[in-house]
Order: sequence, then structure tokens, then C-alpha cells
Amino acid sequence: MCLGVPGKIVEIYEKGGLKMAKVDFGGIFREACLDYVPEAKTGDYCVIHVGFAISLLNEKEALETLDLLKQITDVEKEIGPG
Repeated sequence: MCLGVPGKIVEIYEKGGLKMAKVDFGGIFREACLDYVPEAKTGDYCVIHVGFAISLLNEKEALETLDLLKQITDVEKEIGPG
């Protein structure tokens, strides 16, 4: 199963001819390619999958998704995996 996780774009730059970003996942920063979402700008939230931003979403949607992911991990801690 694959999971796309939302993160906040904190910096945009070019690397090797690609539009890239530094993305904040709750204090963990990763690099992602923005070529699939060229309209992205600093401060936007995006869904990242295997190093690529695959869609943009507004802050409300991003925070709701992150909350749901947190709830899933909290339940897994209580009852165990799978």
C-alpha cells in the first residue's frame, strides 16, 4: 500500500533543471519535486508520494488529513498492527 502525506512547502528552488521544494512534515523536512504541480508556491500544502508533489490542497484539507493519519496511528498503538 502506498500513502501520500501532506506537507507544507517552506522553500522553492531549482535543482538539475527541476522545480524542487523543501517540505515540512511536522518538523521533519524533506526534498520533493514540484514539476507535477508547477503552480505551487511557498506556504502551499501538497501531497507528496515517492518524492513528488502530486497535488495541492488547502490548509484545512491538509490539517484534516494529518489529523486522520494521527488517529490511525493512535488506534494502531492501542490495538496493535493489522
